[in-house]
Amino acid sequence: MELTPKQQAIELIRKAQKIVVMGHASPDGDAVGSVLALTLALRKLGKKVTSVCADPVPPVFNFLPNTDEVTATLETSSEFVISIDTSNVEVDKLGYKNHPDQNKLNIVIKTLSGQFQPDNVSFNTGQAKADLIIVLDTNDVERLGSIYDSYTQLFYETPIINIDHHPGNDYFGKVNWVDLTATSTAEILVSLLESLGTPPKGSNQSKPVNLLDADIATLLLTGITTDTGSFQNTNTTPKSFTVAAQLVAAGARQQEIVQHIYKTKRLSTLKLWGKVLANINEDRAHRFIYSTVASSDFKQFDAEETETSGVIDELLKTVPDIDFAMLLTEKKNALYGSLRGVNKEFSVAEVANLFGGGGHQMAAAFRIPNGSLADNERQIVDQIKQFQASRQGQPQAPQALPADQVSMQTNQPNRLPTQTPKAQAGGGRFQLPNTLPDPGQPTNQTTPSVPNVDDLGAHQAGLK
Repeated sequence: MELTPKQQAIELIRKAQKIVVMGHASPDGDAVGSVLALTLALRKLGKKVTSVCADPVPPVFNFLPNTDEVTATLETSSEFVISIDTSNVEVDKLGYKNHPDQNKLNIVIKTLSGQFQPDNVSFNTGQAKADLIIVLDTNDVERLGSIYDSYTQLFYETPIINIDHHPGNDYFGKVNWVDLTATSTAEILVSLLESLGTPPKGSNQSKPVNLLDADIATLLLTGITTDTGSFQNTNTTPKSFTVAAQLVAAGARQQEIVQHIYKTKRLSTLKLWGKVLANINEDRAHRFIYSTVASSDFKQFDAEETETSGVIDELLKTVPDIDFAMLLTEKKNALYGSLRGVNKEFSVAEVANLFGGGGHQMAAAFRIPNGSLADNERQIVDQIKQFQASRQGQPQAPQALPADQVSMQTNQPNRLPTQTPKAQAGGGRFQLPNTLPDPGQPTNQTTPSVPNVDDLGAHQAGLK
């Protein structure tokens, strides 16, 4: 009988000693909570674990334990490799001469025929090594950002466990545990930690290990809380309440989570949100509102780019009698669009698809590399107006999820892209097409994964 993704993941974890746990770039509460919770739990099992993310943990999550150890670099071996092309040279002897008084080490090669040239020599530093990579809350390796670019060889040489809850996951791991019924990756990890704490049959371990201590429970509850908008979003399920209750019983500090994430706002954040409210544009005829944040706004209020997080969910989408709200944000040399549904019979993912993005029915996003409000705002708004005009009077029912949504695609090598993100035109998947599609016509593109919408205020409320 074929093992389930969960069973295969447990088997790989138990065999590994040096493990890298990583989440997507610009991490949200689910990514931060999941990565750190799994890191701490695996250390309790005696594993050597490194927590990795391309971007720093947002300040709003600094109250969580061990956030300071999340790193963007991996430890490499101490080897320094000197490679010499011997195609046109026959080597006789190899040796070295140490000159400690000069702090020099000369490597000497004697040849039988031919002569070496400087361009015959190349150098490499030691490579990062690990027994296992666990990627959390990430639907494709491009969302890992610079981590994948910097350590591509490690990804191809090391087994990957991919644990996620997003639609459109690329199944890039050797084991892919993708549960679309889960509200968050943190919810999936509760089940994993329960099983890892149970001694395997035939082992010398006699007693179970409690992997759900107060810190780990707090980290996991943070992931569930942020991805359900403190249990207010439509993705909230009976199971999410049950798992949350289990975590609180294990010592999770629920009020601490609520206080830091939902009841604490920096003055710069309040000023920035005021600017967002002042910039609101209403289009009742086409049933949407939108606002903008220019790069200059961050400088004006001395605000960080993560401080837009939450404004669309806590303020913009509360407007009644519209289909959706949108926030356009300039940052990181790109224009980001974040979409939140208000009308439950409308899918904002269809709007995001117009611009090469994607997402869920009630939350989606897109990214335009090198875009700006000056160059792209009017084009985006006009395209949305055309789309809305083409569908008015034709309400679309929400898409029902299949009964069995837990992926069983396992027993395979890592399924990584044949090209690294650096080699792809435009620097990313989410690009504004040269010619925007006719909203009334079907497109041939497949539904892409959701770009990182934490930057846009999405993951603060848990809608991804």
